[in-house]
Amino acid sequence: MRYFMGPDVWAATVADIDAAGHERVESLEDAEVFVNTASDPAQTPEIPENIKWVQYCFTGVNRHIDAGLIRRDGLPWCNSAGAFAKPVAESALGLMLSQAHHHKAFALAKSWSVARELDESQAWLYEQQGPTRVLIVGAGGIGKQLMAYLAPFGVHITAVNRSGRPVEGADVTLPIERVDEAWAEADFVVSILPATAATEAFFDAAVFRAMKPSAVFVNVGRGSTVVTDDLVEALRTGEIAGAGLEVMDPEPLPDGHPLYDLPNATLTPHMAASDHVAQYHLGAIFNANAAAWERGEDMPTRVDPDAGY
Repeated sequence: MRYFMGPDVWAATVADIDAAGHERVESLEDAEVFVNTASDPAQTPEIPENIKWVQYCFTGVNRHIDAGLIRRDGLPWCNSAGAFAKPVAESALGLMLSQAHHHKAFALAKSWSVARELDESQAWLYEQQGPTRVLIVGAGGIGKQLMAYLAPFGVHITAVNRSGRPVEGADVTLPIERVDEAWAEADFVVSILPATAATEAFFDAAVFRAMKPSAVFVNVGRGSTVVTDDLVEALRTGEIAGAGLEVMDPEPLPDGHPLYDLPNATLTPHMAASDHVAQYHLGAIFNANAAAWERGEDMPTRVDPDAGY
């Protein structure tokens, strides 16, 4: 298929797509597919009638749906679902370990005198007197990859998905409507929820109160799933022990926000699946969607605007 990539051209992605027999063209008007490398809906150009479908190079599409670019009666859009399982799962694991071992707290203290205090509340992933219990909320591709990364630690994993169908690698799988059963048992709670109407403000004060005081909350899903003020209060009052956040609400997080100074909140600026790494994963997604289109089949990552992903 002839495709146009813009506004940026990702060389690694181009190499993967061209290797599958597709042809990059220099004009949107000469293409059949638009490979959209801009995360901001405002950077999406007017799409001419010759474009058959759009390959969006990131996963979250809620802003594009809100902007009216993705509609049920409109041009098919595909996102990059499943492409970034490894980098985002690695980020989640890093946040779990960094927060459990108080890296930020020691950096902010700037004094060795806090060593005993930090050690007393230090947490571990490996099994000591029984396995550490990890709750993964939104156990899709990223969640499954995180389970693989966690396997050497011998943790007990409860996976939460929409259906409740068993997830390979999990000890227990629950449907999302039964997640309240799991809060009080989890040592680590990892959210990988997408941004939808159903997940908006999912993690609020009541949920944080239901967690163990020693629990660490990690979010590598979407910032809008968390009520940020409630999280800050839970961290300040000790309702939970800590948080590791790759995504936040709002984004970008304003300078001077309380999360920056909380010693029990470790932050990264939504960079686990930026274009720096996305370029190495998008080609396979495009090629799978293109092959399905050419066969007249459903494209694997076609967006359902009603579902929000």
